[in-house]
Amino acid sequence: MTAEPANLYATFVARCANPDKIFIETQDGRRIRYRDAFDLAGRIANVLKTKGVNPLDRVAVQVEKSAEALILYLACLRIGAIYLPLNTAYTLNELEYFIGDAEPRVVVCAPAAHDAIQSLMTRLPGSSVVTLGTKSDGSLMQLSQAASAHIENVPSSPDDVAAILYTSGTTGRSKGAMLTHHNLRSNAVTLAEAWRFTEGDVLLHALPLFHTHGLFVATNVVLMSGARMILMPKFDPAVIREKLPGATVMMGVPTFYTRLLQEDWLDAAAVSHMRLFVSGSAPLLAETHREWSKRTDHAILERYGMTETNMITSNPYSGTRIPGTVGTPLPGIDVVITDPQTGALLAPGEVGMIEVRGPNVFQGYWRMPEKTKAELRSNGFFITGDLGKLAGDGVLSIVGRGKDLVITGGYNVYPKEVETQIDEIEGVVESAVIGVPHPDFGEGVTAIIVKDVAHDLDEQAIVKALDGRLAKFKLPKRVIFVEDLPRNTMGKVLKEVLRRQYGSIYTHG
Repeated sequence: MTAEPANLYATFVARCANPDKIFIETQDGRRIRYRDAFDLAGRIANVLKTKGVNPLDRVAVQVEKSAEALILYLACLRIGAIYLPLNTAYTLNELEYFIGDAEPRVVVCAPAAHDAIQSLMTRLPGSSVVTLGTKSDGSLMQLSQAASAHIENVPSSPDDVAAILYTSGTTGRSKGAMLTHHNLRSNAVTLAEAWRFTEGDVLLHALPLFHTHGLFVATNVVLMSGARMILMPKFDPAVIREKLPGATVMMGVPTFYTRLLQEDWLDAAAVSHMRLFVSGSAPLLAETHREWSKRTDHAILERYGMTETNMITSNPYSGTRIPGTVGTPLPGIDVVITDPQTGALLAPGEVGMIEVRGPNVFQGYWRMPEKTKAELRSNGFFITGDLGKLAGDGVLSIVGRGKDLVITGGYNVYPKEVETQIDEIEGVVESAVIGVPHPDFGEGVTAIIVKDVAHDLDEQAIVKALDGRLAKFKLPKRVIFVEDLPRNTMGKVLKEVLRRQYGSIYTHG
């Protein structure tokens, strides 16, 4: 068998058995064949080359989701440029940091943002700004119409960087994770096989394109298997209902599933044709998992990954998917649990730091050698910053982020354990447990709760319900009720926001 090319784009083309097959179906009914997508990628690639983009130059992209935006990603891969997607919510002030740090040759932005972005590029001689709208508009598309579709693919090496994704930067400066062609290819091949994707699949794609989930999991798996996607600009339950009959797979964040469970039309008959529902990017509540199974006769497949590693573990395609767990390590990937202080290996069932090694693990942080050295061990293991435990059969459970650990009165409290008990209380919609400064205990266990308005819950009722379920030192010292929890674009609860907001409740009342 002939070895596949190292360049990820060339791999996608080699895997495409039928170029005349539909690749993208847009929400408004446009259908784009694989052949047409590859041609447009060639045209866009030629435009980028005229703008001075060479292999390993960065192309920063902050545009709304569209078929053309996805094909722009392919164009960058095709010429060996480094694709750098940026969250559409980032402000001009935040973009100044990313542009200054990555020094892109080209920035692609929305037409309305051109002048503002151009002002940030003055420090980068030879750089330029082009625009891309959601209606096939913008200067990039205008230029591509006159460009040739023919261009030689750059024969990238497996270790060449294909993309840089900036982490959320919840502590300190955002870090640019460098992902190689081999990192992305290996993970896409593994996931396509683990989740049994074929060219007959149709993926309902309602995720952002600036994040690992929507870009590297959803998009790369479709391309690797020659499948089709229905591309939605954003998650909308009404559109999901309309498009679901034409799909076989849906990937989403937990919020997608909790919102769909509020829809009257959702039942087993409505999804009987579906093959797979996948959840990730944030923890899926065990209760959501159970309710979805009860309503639909489908067990959601939860998996675990992160920006620096792509996907690490997955619940099985065939077999029991255990609520509250993220499955076993994917083929070729090693996961160990270590003591956060000493790095020593821990036994099954013990809570510690999750470390991962495999072809999926990133090359390092862009222009941050010290940070790279601190988080990538010499033996190839990456220190994820997540706390978890491995069962004897290798099933991984996530306890929380290392920085979220609460140390109260000298005892360690893992927020996930407390949250799980709180979420089982009738009338609780969801909860977040944090530690904030406490004059007597160092940190006070603090519960932030969203409750059902139909239930008359108060602080005393919550603590009473937990008493006997948890050790005394794990009980919340304060319970605060809120209308909703702050989240990032992928649905993760922003605990650092909560810690700032309630950081003085024990010191100032």
